Amino acid sequence: MAYSAIKAITPVDGRYQSKTENLSEIFSEYGLIKYRLFVELRWLCQLASEEKITELNTLSHADEQWLMQIYDDFDETAANRIKSIEHITNHDVKAIEYYIKENLAKHPNLAKTAEFTHFACTSEDINNLAYALMLAEGRDMIILPTLYQITDELSQYALQFQATAMMSRTHGQAATPSTMGKELANTVYRLQRQLLQIENCEILGKINGAVGNYNAHHVAYPNINWMELAQDFVEGLHLSFNPYTTQIEPHDYMAELFHCMIRTNVILIDLCRDIWGYISLNYFKQKVIAGEVGSSTMPHKVNPIDFENAEGNLGLANAMFSHLAEKLPVSRFQRDLTDSTVLRSMGSAFGHCMIAWSSLEKGLSKLEINPAAMQHDLNQNWALLAEPIQTVMRRYGVENAYEKLKELTRGTQMNQKIIQQFIISLNIPDQAKSKLLELTPENYIGYAVEQAQLI
Repeated sequence: MAYSAIKAITPVDGRYQSKTENLSEIFSEYGLIKYRLFVELRWLCQLASEEKITELNTLSHADEQWLMQIYDDFDETAANRIKSIEHITNHDVKAIEYYIKENLAKHPNLAKTAEFTHFACTSEDINNLAYALMLAEGRDMIILPTLYQITDELSQYALQFQATAMMSRTHGQAATPSTMGKELANTVYRLQRQLLQIENCEILGKINGAVGNYNAHHVAYPNINWMELAQDFVEGLHLSFNPYTTQIEPHDYMAELFHCMIRTNVILIDLCRDIWGYISLNYFKQKVIAGEVGSSTMPHKVNPIDFENAEGNLGLANAMFSHLAEKLPVSRFQRDLTDSTVLRSMGSAFGHCMIAWSSLEKGLSKLEINPAAMQHDLNQNWALLAEPIQTVMRRYGVENAYEKLKELTRGTQMNQKIIQQFIISLNIPDQAKSKLLELTPENYIGYAVEQAQLI
């Protein structure tokens, strides 16, 4: 029976498949098999280039090209063939080895190299490198470009709204004004720091045998410096070499990367909640999309569903990343298999990220600033100027400045006239008084514009 997205168990491959399909080549089982195949073939080439392995002839350029063509020609038919072998072997990595041997049997010059396929390797030598390549490609080709795109969009909004004054809210109460651009610039700066850390996360690999000591390698070819050869091989895959492992690469770098992902997603959750709040305050309007329904019973509603969807999926992704980061570095003695099944959920975590990021981008594209609502709030809250007034009073030695403004403003509706009369009554230099009289809640924004511009 053909696969139907509507019968998928999880929304990652079902309801939201269109938002996650760009991950499928990398984070699916198809992707894992492809990376395993690549590692096995490159290892065979590496062994053939080692002159001290006299039983294995150096590959000609044509032979090496033919060998790597097995990887280049990899498709769903090849993946299904490997799966059919696995049904017999009941071992996924051994199925890759047998598949390669099947292909080698078709080439007279390479058939005799078959027994060096998977030579001196444990399954984890192949798996850890396959997952490392998976993460490297996923991060560099999809994850980072998507996050940088979101950050760039927020930067553009920060510049666009750099001077759009708004009343801040601390503890949910009216507070010192800012601009919408400066508030979005805060998020951009936070994201930039995390993306730099994601980009700089080392991705490690090893290929050192059953318990990390090159035991079988050393017995078979004691004159080869296997530690050096292994490092050359891993670094040749553009990964960082881990020289100290048990049977498994300990996955510490994965925990580091996933914790970076968690922090990035937390910043985006914070953003989603703030924008949700700004929509509720009418600081943002949402563009009406023809045919869309906001409520099954209230026709007038345009709900902030994109930001709610993003928040929910970011939470799911972080729950999975948290378990991956806490579980993967823990393995009983030299090896247990609990990491194996958990690693297969890596794609689901990134899938929920893609769903969230797609929804967030969609939500951002529908936002329209509403300066009138922001200006109305500012005009209704002249008490916001209590802060600069009492600060200037302190400068000029007016006693109990804070207390005098507290008595004037707390629990009392302020307006421009009351505030300015108070300023006029102050015993401070005329120049300072004139500056205070120029203040309004709308222009009391400090360096907000400059900070938004600098982002």
